[in-house]
Amino acid sequence: MDILSITGIVLSLGAILIGQQLEGGHLATLVNGPAALIVLGGTLGAGLLQSPMPVFVYALRQFQWVFVPPMMIPEEAIEKIIEWSNIARREGLLGLEAASESEDDMFARKGLQLLVDGSEPETIRSILETEVDSKEHFELQAAKVWEGMGGYSPTIGIIGAVMGLIHVMGNLSDPSQLGSGIAVAFVATIYGIGAANLILIPVGNKLKSIVGERARFREMIMEGIISIAEGENPRNIEVKLQGYLQE
Repeated sequence: MDILSITGIVLSLGAILIGQQLEGGHLATLVNGPAALIVLGGTLGAGLLQSPMPVFVYALRQFQWVFVPPMMIPEEAIEKIIEWSNIARREGLLGLEAASESEDDMFARKGLQLLVDGSEPETIRSILETEVDSKEHFELQAAKVWEGMGGYSPTIGIIGAVMGLIHVMGNLSDPSQLGSGIAVAFVATIYGIGAANLILIPVGNKLKSIVGERARFREMIMEGIISIAEGENPRNIEVKLQGYLQE
């Protein structure tokens, strides 16, 4: 569980709501169904329009990464790679067949299978680099869905506010309703700007960061597998891969 994400959401929303109370406002004034429908529905529709369906669906699945990031433990991965290297030195590359069948990570499994099949290091690098780039590109496109919706949300909030003001202008004959009507109209702007800057854009940026970490993790596995294919000493492989560890 990512404590920073939970803390960030609670802190940002809490600060706004408490500030509203301290200024003498009422939380009920921030609740408006039509404004929420305009902003949320309009933003979602714009997000659907800009994205291919597979990318949009993956973006929805990606959202859980904000709170529960994908499991990536480089230290454990390095230990496994060194173990594979030792097996290859003792039993040859064919000795890695059992490891490839039991490996849960599909990217590492593909690399191990290429080793077992006797592929040349250059071939292994070419195949795995293509997969790293392809996966990173697709995952980045999904993360940008959230970032894109963060760009649309404030403008749609303004549209909601203008629509509310149009309704207010149609009731100028009743001055007693003008103040409350204008206040309600601007709730849509709050929803749009708040959704963009408190949720959508931060979520998009966090997902892009996680995507970068996943790509770097795959690159580390790729380098380890290629080093095994080149017959490098396990100790040298370990020293090389430790360069991927963050201090």
